[in-house]
Amino acid sequence: MSQLQRTELAGGAYFNSVQDSRFKTVLIEANLIVPLSAETASANALLTYVMSRSCRAYPTYRSLCRKLSALYGAELSVSLGKAGDRQILSFTLTGLDDRYALDGESIAAQLSELLCQMLFEPNVKDNSFLPSETDQGKRELLDLIDSEFNEKRVYAIGQTVSAMCKDEVFGVRRYGTAEGVREQTPQSLYDTWKNVLRTADLEIIFVGDSQPDKAASVFAKAFANIQRDPVAITTQFVAKADKVARVSEEMDVSQAKLVMGFRGGRALPDKQVIASQLMAAVLGGTATSKLFCNVREKQSLCYYCAARYDKHKGIMMIDSGVEGDNIQKLESGIMHEIEDMQNGNITDFELEATKLAVINAYYSSNDTVRGIGSWYMNQIFDGEIRSIEEMAKRIKAVTKEEVVEAAKLLSLDTVYVLKNKGDAQ
Repeated sequence: MSQLQRTELAGGAYFNSVQDSRFKTVLIEANLIVPLSAETASANALLTYVMSRSCRAYPTYRSLCRKLSALYGAELSVSLGKAGDRQILSFTLTGLDDRYALDGESIAAQLSELLCQMLFEPNVKDNSFLPSETDQGKRELLDLIDSEFNEKRVYAIGQTVSAMCKDEVFGVRRYGTAEGVREQTPQSLYDTWKNVLRTADLEIIFVGDSQPDKAASVFAKAFANIQRDPVAITTQFVAKADKVARVSEEMDVSQAKLVMGFRGGRALPDKQVIASQLMAAVLGGTATSKLFCNVREKQSLCYYCAARYDKHKGIMMIDSGVEGDNIQKLESGIMHEIEDMQNGNITDFELEATKLAVINAYYSSNDTVRGIGSWYMNQIFDGEIRSIEEMAKRIKAVTKEEVVEAAKLLSLDTVYVLKNKGDAQ
C-alpha cells in the first residue's frame, strides 16, 4: 500500500493523500470531527444531510446532480460515524481520475472545489438554511433512524451501548435522536454550521493517481479566511464493570437478540489493545472462532454470534440471534467460552487461523479507493499512521499469553435481551 502524505492546512485541518495507480477513480473525502454530545449530535447529523443537497453555486438538488453528471458522473455520499467520544460527519466525492479526462482537465481539482463550496458556501439566506432543504434533510435522516430501528440486530446493539454507557457520552447515538432532529430549525442549523466550521477537526482524504497538489491548493485557499478554534476531544475510559446490569425489551420479533457488553480493561493509546482486538476475534470474529464453532455449530444455541472490540472505548460487544427458549443457555455458553480462554485454552490453530483472517481483512481494504481511505482514516484516529504491512507484523507478533491476558481483563457490564412477547428468558 502506498504511504500517506500528510499536510496541515490550518489549525486542526489536514490534507492527507495516497497515490495509487491501480484505480480509474479518485476519492476526495472531508471528515469533520466534533465532540459527541447529546445536545449537539442531532443538529450535527441533520446539518450533514442538509449541506449535501445544495450549495450557493448549485442552489437546488437538481442543479447539484447536474454538476456531478457533468463531472463524468461523479458520485456524492454522506455518512455519520462515531469513534470514541467523537462524532464524524463525512462528505465523500468519487469521480474519474484525471488521467482519463478529456482535454487535460483536472477532475480532482473540480471535485475539490465542489466539496469546498458545499462546506464553506452552503445554500443559506438571511443567516438561515432554506426551510425546504431542512425539511427534506429531516426526512432523509429520520428514514435512516427508522431503518436502524427496523433492523433489529443494529437496534439491539445500539440499545446495549445506550444502557451500558448511559452516564457516558459514548451512549449518545451517532445521529442523536429522532426528537432532536425534529426540533431543529433552519436558523438553528445555521448556528450549528458556523460552530462546526470553527471548532471541528477536519481530515481531508485524497486517494487516486491524480496529482494531489491541485486539490490541496483548492482546500488551502478555502481555509485562508476561515477562523479556526478546534476543540480538543478526549474519550472517557472505564476499565472495569462494578456490577452487571440487565435490560430486557419485548417486541413482535421473529428472532430474539442477546447482546452482552464487556469492559475490556484497555483502550487506545495503550498499544496492547491490539491483543484485546485479536482476543475478540479468536472468541467470535471469524469462521474458526470459538463462538461460531462451539456455541453455534456444535451446540446449535443461536443463529449467529459475533464478538467485536472497540479499541477507542475499550469495550467488547457480543451479539447474537437466538430462539427465545435458548437465551439463558446461550448466555451460559458464551461465558463458558470466555472462561475457557481465560484459563488458557486456546489452540495454535485457533490463534493462527484468526491472525490469518484478520490480516487478510486488512489487505482486502486495499482493493478500493474507499477501503484505502477508510484504512488511513482509522490510522489517523489511532494516533499512529501504519501501513498494512506494519499492522500485519504486529498481529503476527501477538502471543497466546497476551491473548489470554486480554481475556482475563474482561468484566461483564450489561446484558440486553430483545425477545418476543411470551418468550421465556
